[in-house]
Amino acid sequence: MKKDIEIPIAKDVDVAIIHEWNADFLSKDWNAYVINGRNTPIDMVLVVSKGFDDDQKTATMRHGIGSVRPKSFEKIETIQEDVLALNNEFFVTFFAEDKLFEKRFVFPKNSVKSSALKLVPFIEKEGILAK
Repeated sequence: MKKDIEIPIAKDVDVAIIHEWNADFLSKDWNAYVINGRNTPIDMVLVVSKGFDDDQKTATMRHGIGSVRPKSFEKIETIQEDVLALNNEFFVTFFAEDKLFEKRFVFPKNSVKSSALKLVPFIEKEGILAK
Protein backbone atom coordinates (compact mmCIF):
# COMPACT_ATOMS: atom_id res chain seq x y z
CA MET A 1 0.00 0.00 0.00
CA LYS A 2 1.03 3.57 -0.56
CA LYS A 3 0.98 4.33 3.18
CA ASP A 4 3.61 1.60 3.76
CA ILE A 5 6.24 3.27 1.56
CA GLU A 6 8.90 4.92 3.69
CA ILE A 7 10.72 7.88 2.17
CA PRO A 8 13.76 8.64 4.35
CA ILE A 9 14.85 12.26 4.77
CA ALA A 10 18.46 12.96 3.80
CA LYS A 11 20.05 14.90 6.65
CA ASP A 12 23.58 16.21 7.16
CA VAL A 13 24.47 15.99 3.47
CA ASP A 14 25.00 19.27 1.61
CA VAL A 15 26.26 20.72 -1.65
CA ALA A 16 28.53 23.77 -1.66
CA ILE A 17 30.09 25.88 -4.37
CA ILE A 18 33.58 27.00 -3.41
CA HIS A 19 35.62 29.81 -5.00
CA GLU A 20 39.17 28.49 -4.97
CA TRP A 21 42.54 28.98 -6.58
CA ASN A 22 43.45 26.75 -9.54
CA ALA A 23 47.25 26.52 -9.67
CA ASP A 24 47.20 24.88 -13.13
CA PHE A 25 45.39 27.78 -14.80
CA LEU A 26 46.44 30.53 -12.36
CA SER A 27 42.85 31.63 -11.80
CA LYS A 28 40.05 31.35 -9.26
CA ASP A 29 37.45 28.76 -10.22
CA TRP A 30 34.01 27.87 -8.87
CA ASN A 31 33.89 24.20 -7.84
CA ALA A 32 30.90 22.21 -6.56
CA TYR A 33 31.37 19.74 -3.69
CA VAL A 34 29.18 17.20 -1.92
CA ILE A 35 29.65 17.33 1.86
CA ASN A 36 28.96 14.40 4.18
CA GLY A 37 28.35 15.82 7.67
CA ARG A 38 27.06 12.47 8.93
CA ASN A 39 28.89 10.22 11.39
CA THR A 40 28.75 7.35 8.89
CA PRO A 41 29.94 7.08 5.30
CA ILE A 42 27.57 7.53 2.38
CA ASP A 43 27.98 5.09 -0.49
CA MET A 44 27.25 4.96 -4.20
CA VAL A 45 26.87 8.73 -4.33
CA LEU A 46 25.44 9.91 -7.65
CA VAL A 47 24.98 13.57 -8.55
CA VAL A 48 22.94 14.88 -11.48
CA SER A 49 23.52 18.57 -12.17
CA LYS A 50 22.09 21.12 -14.57
CA GLY A 51 21.65 24.85 -15.01
CA PHE A 52 18.36 26.36 -16.14
CA ASP A 53 16.04 29.37 -16.26
CA ASP A 54 13.00 30.33 -18.33
CA ASP A 55 14.90 30.68 -21.62
CA GLN A 56 18.05 28.57 -21.30
CA LYS A 57 19.28 25.27 -19.96
CA THR A 58 22.61 23.49 -19.86
CA ALA A 59 23.36 19.89 -20.61
CA THR A 60 22.55 17.50 -17.77
CA MET A 61 25.74 16.18 -16.17
CA ARG A 62 25.92 12.89 -14.25
CA HIS A 63 28.70 12.22 -11.74
CA GLY A 64 29.48 8.94 -9.97
CA ILE A 65 31.25 10.03 -6.78
CA GLY A 66 31.40 6.64 -5.04
CA SER A 67 31.80 6.76 -1.26
CA VAL A 68 32.25 9.85 0.90
CA ARG A 69 33.80 9.31 4.33
CA PRO A 70 32.11 10.72 7.45
CA LYS A 71 32.68 14.43 8.09
CA SER A 72 34.38 14.91 4.71
CA PHE A 73 33.69 16.04 1.15
CA GLU A 74 34.33 15.20 -2.52
CA LYS A 75 34.50 17.42 -5.59
CA ILE A 76 31.61 17.14 -8.04
CA GLU A 77 32.59 19.49 -10.89
CA THR A 78 34.01 22.85 -11.93
CA ILE A 79 31.34 25.37 -12.86
CA GLN A 80 31.85 27.97 -15.58
CA GLU A 81 31.19 31.56 -14.56
CA ASP A 82 28.47 31.96 -17.25
CA VAL A 83 26.41 29.11 -15.76
CA LEU A 84 26.15 30.92 -12.40
CA ALA A 85 23.69 33.35 -14.04
CA LEU A 86 21.26 30.40 -14.21
CA ASN A 87 19.55 28.37 -11.48
CA ASN A 88 21.94 25.50 -10.67
CA GLU A 89 20.41 22.23 -9.49
CA PHE A 90 22.23 19.28 -7.94
CA PHE A 91 20.21 16.11 -7.34
CA VAL A 92 22.15 13.87 -4.92
CA THR A 93 21.34 10.19 -4.43
CA PHE A 94 23.20 7.89 -2.01
CA PHE A 95 22.96 4.78 0.16
CA ALA A 96 23.28 4.90 3.97
CA GLU A 97 21.77 2.77 6.74
CA ASP A 98 20.83 0.20 4.05
CA LYS A 99 18.41 2.73 2.54
CA LEU A 100 18.37 4.89 -0.58
CA PHE A 101 18.34 8.63 0.11
CA GLU A 102 17.91 11.52 -2.31
CA LYS A 103 17.90 15.27 -1.99
CA ARG A 104 17.63 18.19 -4.39
CA PHE A 105 19.86 21.24 -3.88
CA VAL A 106 19.35 24.51 -5.77
CA PHE A 107 21.49 27.60 -6.09
CA PRO A 108 19.12 30.33 -7.36
CA LYS A 109 20.41 32.31 -10.32
CA ASN A 110 22.98 34.98 -9.49
CA SER A 111 23.18 33.80 -5.86
CA VAL A 112 26.71 32.46 -6.30
CA LYS A 113 28.90 35.56 -6.16
CA SER A 114 31.95 36.80 -4.30
CA SER A 115 29.94 39.08 -2.00
CA ALA A 116 27.94 36.10 -0.62
CA LEU A 117 30.92 33.91 0.35
CA LYS A 118 31.07 32.40 3.85
CA LEU A 119 33.30 29.79 5.47
CA VAL A 120 31.93 26.34 4.57
CA PRO A 121 32.09 23.64 7.29
CA PHE A 122 34.39 20.65 6.71
CA ILE A 123 35.94 22.22 3.59
CA GLU A 124 37.21 25.25 5.55
CA LYS A 125 37.21 27.47 2.46
CA GLU A 126 34.95 30.32 1.41
CA GLY A 127 31.90 29.33 -0.58
CA ILE A 128 28.12 29.08 -0.61
CA LEU A 129 25.92 26.26 0.69
CA ALA A 130 22.88 25.27 -1.37
CA LYS A 131 19.38 25.88 -0.07
